[in-house]
Amino acid sequence: MQIKELLNYLELSVPLKYQEHYDNSGMICGDENTELSGVLICIDSVEGHIDEALKKNCNLIIAHHPLIFGEVKKITTGDYIGRTLMKAIRNNIAIYAMHTNLDNMLHNGVSEKIALKLGLLEISLLSSKTGSNSDELPIGSGVTGQLPIPMDEKEFLHFLKNTLNTNCIRHTRLLGKAIQKVAICGGSGVFLLKNAIQANADVYVSADFKYHDFFDADGKILVADTGHYESEQFTVEIIYDIITKRFSNFAAHLTELNSNPINYL
Repeated sequence: MQIKELLNYLELSVPLKYQEHYDNSGMICGDENTELSGVLICIDSVEGHIDEALKKNCNLIIAHHPLIFGEVKKITTGDYIGRTLMKAIRNNIAIYAMHTNLDNMLHNGVSEKIALKLGLLEISLLSSKTGSNSDELPIGSGVTGQLPIPMDEKEFLHFLKNTLNTNCIRHTRLLGKAIQKVAICGGSGVFLLKNAIQANADVYVSADFKYHDFFDADGKILVADTGHYESEQFTVEIIYDIITKRFSNFAAHLTELNSNPINYL
């Protein structure tokens, strides 16, 4: 089986056309006509993942984040992008990214996965992008859902922290009301804060809020910033499930390497 057979299936399941205009999902490097030996699934693709792929006899890395994102004018050993690409090419390892096309899926999407981990009910898109064509998959940004039973704010924040196994959650001041309707956007989700407020969500769970962004909650919603990597950690499970549902003739591995560049004291 060649690499392209798997990639064709992935692109039917999570079409590249659903990625944002600025994104670089798809094949980053490699030869899709190569026989597939195994797949390593990661959030990022860094040098350590190339080493892990070699150790596990995988010649395809599927990452959530594209290694090349934006303009690249040089490929040298002077930065991690160049070193990773050079090591991958030298060892005939292909790298493929499933980024905002996966973010924008409702079913088998990044935000829905968090909602399911939290046990939310009545999950729907926070901001829909679905076209009028009936054969289009439901796509958009973020989701909303309902907790089965309302929670106290502090209780919910501790529940969220434990579910995401994170060391830190940054949040706006507590509003003294119960949490039941939850809005979620995995990854950078500041742009959806107004949507979460308009949806009458009690809390908005996302990441990458800057100092002044927290002011925009304006006492109308509790914002819980879980961290970027932490909010996307379950993405590898989504990709693994999509692959193993269809294929069983090669090994698919979840990475054992934590590539989160942020550490907490």
